[in-house]
Amino acid sequence: MKKIEKLTKEQEDLFSVYRDKWCAIGLSTAPVDIEKAKVAVCKAYSAVGLKHPNKFLIADSPMQAIDIIRGIDPTMSAEQIFNDMSFGNQEASWLSFYNYFLEVCGIECCNKFEGLFEIAENCGWLNMYEDLVVFQQRPVSIMMDEEKRIHCDHAPAIEYRDGFGVYAWHGVRIPSEWIEDKSSITPTIALTWENIEQRRAACEILGWKNILDSLKSKIIDTDDDPLIGTLVEVNLPDLGKEKFLKVLCGTGREFAIPVPKNMKTAIQANAWTFGIDDVNSFEIPEVRT
Repeated sequence: MKKIEKLTKEQEDLFSVYRDKWCAIGLSTAPVDIEKAKVAVCKAYSAVGLKHPNKFLIADSPMQAIDIIRGIDPTMSAEQIFNDMSFGNQEASWLSFYNYFLEVCGIECCNKFEGLFEIAENCGWLNMYEDLVVFQQRPVSIMMDEEKRIHCDHAPAIEYRDGFGVYAWHGVRIPSEWIEDKSSITPTIALTWENIEQRRAACEILGWKNILDSLKSKIIDTDDDPLIGTLVEVNLPDLGKEKFLKVLCGTGREFAIPVPKNMKTAIQANAWTFGIDDVNSFEIPEVRT
């Protein structure tokens, strides 16, 4: 077996190439190439000594795949079928490791993953059984925020060909109505929602100003300039004391921004929102949007 103790500079230089290659595979929205996917699955079965499946079906989304499989075997629960799913192109995070060491470093034992590489390149999620494989189309769209977390403030963050979608707010999965009908969120709902990550998402969607208006807040510091604002402290359910900067933007609209608990003055908090720690060097922007 080939042994590697240290990578060469040329090999290290290819890290970014394989990172970009597999990020593109993982985020692909291309339709399934059914014939290549069939070949890839058979290769994967052979790698572990299994005979090839003889029936291949395709679904437009995970939900449709569950319906198809339950139509074949009604005794299978939706949860069981979901737990049986392999993630196809979204296995990119770990497949990239073995693909790199196979193609760049020549580690031959990694070739047993070749079928999985090809599955990832040609389809989305899938269910693999003894005689049946149900492929899934990849999403038609994947929306993300600046930090590459799934996010969309007006539609599903992940949408499939049959209309099934996953709604998310900065990486947190949320109920669809929070996006489709924002009026369904009230301060009470947002502040008492059981899942704390979803609760914070609900507060952000509703707007922290609306949340603060429904709570009793303690004023820590108020600056004479409304563009610098007022630093307040509130007690949030299950989260305890949190600080916010209530500030007027250049358009005349008032909004609230969560700030660290160690903020002591409004101008310190305002400077922090611009990434500035030294208040003395902070110059207030002429217009803040």
